[in-house]
Amino acid sequence: MQKSLLNRLLAPAALLALLVLAGCASAPKSGGDGAPSSPPADLAATPDAEPRVETIKPGGANKPYEVLGRSYTPQTRDVPISEKGLASWYGRKFHGRRTASGEVYNMYAMTAAHPTMPLPSYARVRNPANGKEVVVRVNDRGPFHPGRVIDLSYTAAVKLGAQRGVAPVEVERITNDEIRSGSWKRAGAADTAVASTPALGAGDAEAAPVALAPPPGSTVRGGTSAEPGRAYTVPARGYWVQLGAFRERDGAENFQQRVGAELDWLAPLMAVFADASLFRLQAGPYPTRDEAQGAAQRVREALSLVPVVVERR
Repeated sequence: MQKSLLNRLLAPAALLALLVLAGCASAPKSGGDGAPSSPPADLAATPDAEPRVETIKPGGANKPYEVLGRSYTPQTRDVPISEKGLASWYGRKFHGRRTASGEVYNMYAMTAAHPTMPLPSYARVRNPANGKEVVVRVNDRGPFHPGRVIDLSYTAAVKLGAQRGVAPVEVERITNDEIRSGSWKRAGAADTAVASTPALGAGDAEAAPVALAPPPGSTVRGGTSAEPGRAYTVPARGYWVQLGAFRERDGAENFQQRVGAELDWLAPLMAVFADASLFRLQAGPYPTRDEAQGAAQRVREALSLVPVVVERR
């Protein structure tokens, strides 16, 4: 019985090690890995990954680990990361297998592996030899070879013109702040974001100095590990959950910290937007109204607030 219990306790650790090692493929390919025998003809037209705010959770694929005698400590904070080095790619040998994050690897998706970026992350990868750029979702660990900074999916390598082997690249992690504000988009793509705030629900005109505040006796605490929000004027399109509107920016940021301290799952999604004479605290963006309303319901149940769902097109 004791041996059986020990095996069960060791199983998760062994599984994690296998998931981490799943991202170890690198070019040039050998040992059965490589390009698909009959790849789709339109891979170069595959859309880039669309960045969205995702919670970075400690533990799991973000825990320190060791591969080939070298230790790695993944970043767990939402910080910018810029690197130059070699990019490799992995293909059919790992197609359909689990990545370090537990997701299934798809060589036709716009994904990548990185040794220490928070999982999940989004990154822009540029090939300086031809000027091509792609945006990928980082959901795996690797590569583990000196000089290599990112391991691309086969399709991402094709779009970069780097599918023949390793290639020099420039890598920039896209932060949640950049996703919320839409500033991650290159010049010329800014028309996909909204420059002004649409009309909100009834009663919003009377939202100052605090539109939505916890009722007396609520348990919102002061202080949080989340960084204070910034005031943006161009939020990303999608559905946002408005938590409050304030006359003063400090009021919005202080309330953001208090809510973040109580709802850690919401903290990385919140941002403060400057709109005319008000500073609006909103969480998002969510791709559908149903998801935004679901988040609003969770906030309502936890803090007795009455959030407003706002669509930005």
